[in-house]
This record gives sequence, C-alpha cells and structure tokens, in this order.
Amino acid sequence: MTETPRVRIVDSADVSPDAVIGDGSAVWHLAQVREGVRMGENCIVGRGAYIGTGVEMGDNCKVQNYALVYEPAKLGDGVFIGPAVVLTNDTYPRAINPDGSIKSAHDWEPVGVTIEKGASIGARATCVAPVTIGAWATVAAGAVVVKDVPAHALVVGVPAKRIGWVGEAGIPLEPGDAADVWVCPSTGDTYIESEGTLSKETV
Repeated sequence: MTETPRVRIVDSADVSPDAVIGDGSAVWHLAQVREGVRMGENCIVGRGAYIGTGVEMGDNCKVQNYALVYEPAKLGDGVFIGPAVVLTNDTYPRAINPDGSIKSAHDWEPVGVTIEKGASIGARATCVAPVTIGAWATVAAGAVVVKDVPAHALVVGVPAKRIGWVGEAGIPLEPGDAADVWVCPSTGDTYIESEGTLSKETV
C-alpha cells in the first residue's frame, strides 16, 4: 500500500501515474483510476470502482464499491456515488459499424454525465449520458436517469421521475405553512419552489 500524508492507495489498485489525486484521498482494493483523472481532496474510491480517462472529481467525493464512472463525467464537490452505479458515456452504443467492422475509439464521440455539488446517486442506479444531475438532488437506488434532474429533486423509477424534493441534509422536504414553501425536518431550512425549481431561502 502506498500511504503518505497526502494519499492512500492500496497495492491492488491500478492508478495511472498521469492521474492527479488530491490530498487526503484514498483508492481501495482493485479500483482503477485512469490517465488524466483529476480528483480533488479527501475523496474515496471504493473496491472495484472504475474512474475513466479524464474524469473530473471535486473535493470530498465518495465513489462506492464497483461503481463505474465513465469519461467524460464531471463530479462536483461532495458528490456521492453509490455501490454499482453506472454513469454511461455512449448514447447509441454499438460494438460494430454498419459494415460489420469493429468500432474503434475514433468511431464515436463519448458524452458524459455531470453531477453537481452535494448530489447523491443511489446503489445500482444508471445515469444515461448526456444528463446533468442538479446540486443536492437524490437519485434513488435502482433508478434509470434519462433526462436532466433539477437541483434538490428526489427522483425514482425507470425512467426516473421526480416524486419530491430533498434538502442539503438529503432528507425529503415537508410542506411549509404557505404554498410553494418546503421545510427540511432535520435542519429547519426553508426552500421556495418556483416554476419547477427549488431554491434555498437565504436569511
């Protein structure tokens, strides 16, 4: 195991020397971190996870066991990727071209999933690129996301649909005293809904 005051990388992990790993980060057994990855500080990459070429990760991200984060995904600060999550990168996948020849890297253009600050993707969910998951949103376990998810949205199902809102604590919000007002039962923070979007009320 490579363990310094800066990073921890276990011996069975495959980390490209071209990857940039931020201070305080850890890469665990059998994980693969490809060339060109830029990982922020205090990130965790779990057992068997895959971080594709050139993926960008902010600070304090957690990528749980066996998650597949394909390039060119971009993860903001504090993003949670649950076990066995898949972030795809090919809208119309094929192994071969119409003439029967094997597709090469030059025969398609990868597209990525963008996940904004504080959002969480539940276990075994799939995000089909190109989609953006808004800040502090939650994608339920097993969901399949095929369109953009607004900030603070709670989405479930196949295909994923919004069933509610969540606050920064990740707990579903409850209706407030007025229309279009939502309250976090954990923190007491108030959120305002307007035209299908949610924003935190500032004091």
